[in-house]
Amino acid sequence: MNKILTLLFLVSCLIGNRSIAQTAPSNTYTISGYVKEQGSGELLPGVTIYDADLQQGTSTNTYGFFSLTLPEGKRRIVVSFIGYQKQVKELSLTGDIQWEVQLEEDAVQLEEVQVVATQQEKVSERTEMSVVGVPVAQIQEIPAFLGEKDVMKVLQLMPGVQSGREGSSGIYVRGGGSDQNLLILDDAVVYNADHLFGFFSVFNGDALKSVELYKGGFPARFGGRLSSVLKMDMKDGNKEEFQGKAAIGLISSSLMVEGPLSEGKSSFLISGRRTYIDVLARPLMPADDKGGYYFYDLNAKVNYDFGPKNKLYLSGYFGRDVFYTRYNGDGNKSQGGVNWGNATGTLRWNHLFNNQLFANTTLVFSDYKFGIDSEEEEQDYTYELQYFSRIRDLSLKYDVDYLPNPRHHIRIGAQLTRHSFAPSALVLRDTYSDIDVNNQVFTNTFEGGLYIEDTYKPFPLLTINTGLRLSAFKHKNTQYFKPEPRVNISYRVADDLALKGSYAMMNQYIHRLSNTGIGLPTDLWVTSTENVAPQTSQQVALGLAKDFNESNLALTVEGYYKRSDNVIQYKEGATFLFIDDPESAYEGVDWENNITRGKGTSYGMEFMLQRKVGKLSGWVGYTLSWAKMHFPELNNGKEFFANQDRRHDLSIVSVYKPTKKVTLSATWVYGTGAPVNMAISTYVADQHNPSPDNASPQSPTYGYYAEVNYFGEKNNFRMAPYHRLDFAARFHKEKKRGTRTWEIGIYNLYNRRNPFFYFTDDTYNSDGTRTRKLKQVSLFPILPSISYRFDF
Repeated sequence: MNKILTLLFLVSCLIGNRSIAQTAPSNTYTISGYVKEQGSGELLPGVTIYDADLQQGTSTNTYGFFSLTLPEGKRRIVVSFIGYQKQVKELSLTGDIQWEVQLEEDAVQLEEVQVVATQQEKVSERTEMSVVGVPVAQIQEIPAFLGEKDVMKVLQLMPGVQSGREGSSGIYVRGGGSDQNLLILDDAVVYNADHLFGFFSVFNGDALKSVELYKGGFPARFGGRLSSVLKMDMKDGNKEEFQGKAAIGLISSSLMVEGPLSEGKSSFLISGRRTYIDVLARPLMPADDKGGYYFYDLNAKVNYDFGPKNKLYLSGYFGRDVFYTRYNGDGNKSQGGVNWGNATGTLRWNHLFNNQLFANTTLVFSDYKFGIDSEEEEQDYTYELQYFSRIRDLSLKYDVDYLPNPRHHIRIGAQLTRHSFAPSALVLRDTYSDIDVNNQVFTNTFEGGLYIEDTYKPFPLLTINTGLRLSAFKHKNTQYFKPEPRVNISYRVADDLALKGSYAMMNQYIHRLSNTGIGLPTDLWVTSTENVAPQTSQQVALGLAKDFNESNLALTVEGYYKRSDNVIQYKEGATFLFIDDPESAYEGVDWENNITRGKGTSYGMEFMLQRKVGKLSGWVGYTLSWAKMHFPELNNGKEFFANQDRRHDLSIVSVYKPTKKVTLSATWVYGTGAPVNMAISTYVADQHNPSPDNASPQSPTYGYYAEVNYFGEKNNFRMAPYHRLDFAARFHKEKKRGTRTWEIGIYNLYNRRNPFFYFTDDTYNSDGTRTRKLKQVSLFPILPSISYRFDF
């Protein structure tokens, strides 16, 4: 893989030579540069730049760079991006031009630049399908659970994206499992995105610049998961002036500060958040018995601009959840707890070889750890326990963007990752029982990927994104090598209507085993081995995209079919936590013998009508879908509905701004109940053993009595439908040094009792008979919230 990286770098250098790279005719010239936000210098990804007369264009990459090669002469160039004013500029193209574009949110007249009303991005012009982009500003406006703005919960409102159980921040995309989503923050993989046992996610919206979710038709530059890619990029930090945001809510408080280190050249961003439930509860606890729970997260980023050809970025995320107990009394000491969290670090170097060739080299570190610890001291007795599960990655990436002319946008790249696994490590010392266990075993595996893709326009109405990714994986003496072809096709039937189709093959070499299905931190990350093959999926999708320009509406309709093979799951009754059984733990966890393999099938239709800008914005999303699983060793070999199967899923999201001082928003969701296991009958296992004094079996004195439940087929019962209405009102006021915002929210406005789980309850009648009833437990009734925010 190192040789491949070296080869790619040399090829880039060769292409960078103008005498070799000049593929366009001599009467064409290139407009290139960066698009920035006016007033902050923030580089903007996904901005559209096109020639209004020739209808040829391009878009900025993740780092705000663009390159557009056009015939010489008078050119009318349009620059547009959602949430910003569109610009139209007349250029006389007689040579290569370097252009630094400044986009503004407010209508300001610039010299030689015509400012046009803001419009939303046209979905009919995008090559990709099955892509969801959410403006970060809109995430702040949507009603949130207890006032905590959460990217993941907003994505749950999109068609094709299901939530887990009530309150969970996990996502299930097109019938896939929650571990089949690739979550990347500044190119670093985040393995566990949950705070507070899944009720909130770890992604702080104040630190994010862009959010994109790929549900299918994956570009070749992404790999490693079956169901989705969630790509998030952090803000670079304001290069012109110091700014900040502070917020206080019912659950947590947060602070974000950004500003220049060297004006126009370097900037920083720091964003932190922490709960304070433990701090508030501590005075109410006994002096000798303390405990609590809290979570925190911290985003940080610095960058330096060495000029138009070189830029350097360093960013990181650090977050942890901690549940703890401490006792010190009666001469005894004890402490313990549960903690889990992520740490990531990304170092990126952008290099511009010439106005058509852009390269990025990335070094990435990612670490996820779940741990349980306990310690007791009693006179001469000492007990210590440390249990943890861990996965740590170190990755090197090299990516190249080559734009020879408006018909081609070529991307090539390679990636090498070393995974270090500790599926289940235990350190135990018990002086009373003379036990001393240390079974910390780390396994190193290597995963690599090499890709090439091209966005090609053979003629103006047809755009094809085709690519091939070659993925490889090595575990001890076992090696896997798999090709992954990808294709996206978009044909514009009219200026505002496009037909689209896509096909993608994906492979997943690391897996998460879960006993609960709700994403608790005790879930176990494991690797493909000689006996456990990689998971593989193939997905095909067809659809249409229609823009209604006058009303700023966008309509997408898609149908998809996906098949996944080598999906793994625990066998019935299997587990991996041996904390209460040190002798078993000493031998480690034989997880490979506790799993079964099968396949999954999902298919459905998705509908979305969206308006991203304007006084009234939001969307209506509807999904009709099926998700089924088949495991030879489960459910007597019969196919069954997956836990994430939802027949109907509907979301209505609206944001209304009657004035600059008030923002009103509401969401209503409806979903078919999830399938779960419920006993359909009960039988009694009853045995009486006669006593030595009375041999008559009719008068037993001891024995046992047990009831055994019979469940029938797996996931044989559906929970009641889920629906809920949320509302929020935000009140803004300009102050001397910033903007103050009060937000009042109501979660579950009409107090719907949605089921969290079911159980059976027995009532014994006067005649000795028993009546059994099915009862449900609901988690969240109507919940008001209030928060304060100050932007300065």
